[in-house]
Amino acid sequence: MGYTSNHTERREEICALFTASFTESEGIGEGKLIGHLVADIFDTVAEEDLFAVSALDQGAVVASILFTRMGYEEEGRSVFLLSPVAVATEHQGKGIGQALLRHGLNSLKEGGVDVVLTYGDINFYSKVGFAQISESEAAAPMPLSYPHGWLGQSLSAATLEPLRGPSTCVPAFRNPDLW
Repeated sequence: MGYTSNHTERREEICALFTASFTESEGIGEGKLIGHLVADIFDTVAEEDLFAVSALDQGAVVASILFTRMGYEEEGRSVFLLSPVAVATEHQGKGIGQALLRHGLNSLKEGGVDVVLTYGDINFYSKVGFAQISESEAAAPMPLSYPHGWLGQSLSAATLEPLRGPSTCVPAFRNPDLW
């Protein structure tokens, strides 16, 4: 298993992975929503505000994760949002997703990122260091339909200190259906 952060040459392959993975697990509507989200992220997010990494098996993308910059008005720390995450159905349950997440988080840490947030299943994300947080610890950029899924981790300190001020996310995530 290898990793690549070269998403520009693999854009269509990565978008197809997200569409197929979410279609198989959540249905056609969710597959299209997430596939379009990934394409929108690639089309609109500046390179310095995007980190995409994929796991490769025999040269093919089998898992992919995207991190996009978040802003907090009164905050000096660098904050990124992890979303979305996809592992090809036939490769799930093999630890590929966790290994990819660890690789991505380590790369962000080496790049000077201080905090990573995500919105998802605590049972999965806690395996790679995420903990449940409240909006008083880190304001979400949109209303959360499942507040218990708001998760975070510090990449630079032992504990996650509250993030100060209202938050902003990249335009692709300003869709309430995603939250």
